[in-house]
This record gives sequence, C-alpha cells and structure tokens, in this order.
Amino acid sequence: MEPDWKALAGIVRAHSATFYLGSLLFPKEERKGAWAVYAACRLGDEAVDGPGAGREALEAWWQGVERAYGGRPQTAWERGLAWTLARWPIPQEAFRHMYEGFLRDLGPVRLGTEAELLTYCYQVAGTVGRMMAPIAGGGPEVEEKAVRLGQAMQLTNILRDVGEDLAQDRVYLPQDLLERFGVSLEELRLGRTGPGYRALMGHLEALARRFYREGLAGLKGLKVGQAAIALAALQYQGILDKLRLSGYDNLRRRAHLKPWERLRLLPEALRLSRNGFPATET
Repeated sequence: MEPDWKALAGIVRAHSATFYLGSLLFPKEERKGAWAVYAACRLGDEAVDGPGAGREALEAWWQGVERAYGGRPQTAWERGLAWTLARWPIPQEAFRHMYEGFLRDLGPVRLGTEAELLTYCYQVAGTVGRMMAPIAGGGPEVEEKAVRLGQAMQLTNILRDVGEDLAQDRVYLPQDLLERFGVSLEELRLGRTGPGYRALMGHLEALARRFYREGLAGLKGLKVGQAAIALAALQYQGILDKLRLSGYDNLRRRAHLKPWERLRLLPEALRLSRNGFPATET
C-alpha cells in the first residue's frame, strides 16, 4: 500500500518549519524518504513529550519501528518508514540509539560531563544524520559528518530551550561545565544569569559552530539534497545568531526565525550546495 504522503508531510510541517522548508529542496523520491524518517523520529519525540507521553507510549513507538524494519507496518508512519527502508540502507542501530536517548528524557535529566552531553546529542539528533545520509546518496565516509551536523543542531536546541527544559526538570547543561563556569541551577531557576552563564553559553555555541563547519563539509559527498541540508543547518545557525545577539537571554524566551528570515537564507544554501564550502562562523 502506498504511504499517505499528505499525512506524513503534515506531521513534518506541523512540527518543524525548518525541516519542512529544507525538505522541499530534495528530489521527489528522496523528499518522501526524508518525510518518512522525520515523521518516525518526531513521533518518537512525541511519545516522550506529547499527549499521553511516557514509557508505554515510547515502547509502542519502538514496536512500530521494529514492525517497519520487519516489513509488517501497521500505521501510516510505519508504512512510510517501511517504504523508505526498501529503497535506502538506513541502519536500525540509529533508531535503537535514538530510542536510548528518548529513554533518558523520560525522567529528570542530569548530565555529568560534556562527553555525556555529546553522547545525548548523538542519540537524539546525530542519529538523524545517519538516517538521512543514505537518502541523500552519501556513503560511509559521509556518516561522521552527518552525525556532527545533527549534534550541532541538538546543541542549538539545548541552548535555545534552557528555560523550558528547566521547567520540566531537564538539565542538559553538564555538571562539569556548570562548575567550571561557576553557574548554579538555583540561580538559573530564579532567572539570574551573569558573566559565568554567558561564558558557558559561549563555550557551547562555539562547539556547535565547529560541528556545523565539520558537518557542512560533508555536503560534497552527497549526490542529492545538498541545498536542503544546507538550508536546515543555516536556519539553526540563525538561531545561534539570535541567541548571541540577545546576550543568551534564553531562560524566559525562545529564539526563533520568522518565515522571511528563513527564506532569506535560501541563496546561501544554494551557494553552499554548489561550492561545497562550510558556512563561515559569524
């Protein structure tokens, strides 16, 4: 049965204007694969944060992934994923690692070290790079760069959402960095920031920007979708720009791009897709 592409595209559009806009730059078949993968990943995230979220919902999502890989899809998103798996070698291990990252999100989140933070960023976003690389025609040599790009995007999400995550008892800022920069959770919960906090944000921003450069360097190894991936990355980098300009005011508000700001990045995405050069740091 042909997957319901309208429904899958609706999931993408409803949950991520960034990804949806980028997906339109894929060729038709690859665009469908990108929608199917995004929908599958997003519904896993909804099993953690959406209506009826919890361990039972997450296990039901994982069973759906296994059915798709076993050629026994039941729901619309499972049929989309099964269709995609029949065309591209997307490793099930990537979904397994994503599932492990989602498990961490179910309880109060505390990370001890920066290495733990990067592992988490790989689990919930670097894995998406592994899933998308085959659809874009990338071989094994591209996988590491695709992972870096996903990690960069997740670091951006974490920097953008510090306040929202604190309200849900999720602290993705690792303890070793909090201590290094002299930042206490008690002050953050009270909305108090200072030079130490801004230095911590700057440290993680610089790491994210390095990962963007490394990840975008992999564009030249792809056969299709270079502009789509570049546009998504540039939009996330635009969020970093806004965070920096606001002095990392991320405890009570959420940085985002307006539709016209997203469209303004299209020429640069096309340039990157042609030249294969990583984006410059701003």
